[in-house]
Amino acid sequence: MEELPGKRIANAAHEAGPWQIQAIVPDFTLEDAWALPVSGSGDDFPAMVELLAASDPNQAESLPTRLLWRLRDRLGAWFDLGRVSSPSKGSAGPPIPGTDETSLAGRLPAHLRGTAADVKFASLPFVPLYLTPDEFAAEIGNQTVHGVIHLAWAERGEDLYQCEMAVYVKPRGRFGQAYMAAIKPFRHLIVYPALMRQSERTWLAARRAGD
Repeated sequence: MEELPGKRIANAAHEAGPWQIQAIVPDFTLEDAWALPVSGSGDDFPAMVELLAASDPNQAESLPTRLLWRLRDRLGAWFDLGRVSSPSKGSAGPPIPGTDETSLAGRLPAHLRGTAADVKFASLPFVPLYLTPDEFAAEIGNQTVHGVIHLAWAERGEDLYQCEMAVYVKPRGRFGQAYMAAIKPFRHLIVYPALMRQSERTWLAARRAGD
């Protein structure tokens, strides 16, 4: 099966998909959208979700990524920003900015509730929201931002699908906005390129092991 390259994609291109997340986070900003170098057939999406849940940035192959992740954890401890390298205990954090909600779970339509109950993050502090045959969403909340990571299994034709990853955010006041602006260059120049390389290697290795 053809392997598709990873690249950053326009927000509008991701938003053009039939994704249910858009109705759940209309007050959030789509910060980044990427087509990952991860592709497969229509029924391969659960394997991608498992790889995400099992990932540990502290063990990333990229040294700069590991250092940035550990620095963010240290800053979180010093300034009470919330940690990023320990699995959540089921709480998404403080209230979503501008609302009384502490989680997006209450916004889910009935058919999505409980669908991600079996997804367990090993190291990342995300709380799963929902899982369908072609979508997965999880949330995180801390003192800087309430965010959502969204994976979509986008059809490319002839039973070929590619994983798209989107990050939706709602910064917590001016400090949260400044924080997001400050880390943007690091995300685009270091974190995401390293994520692309590692996700491709991990995905290909998992597929070979399953053959």
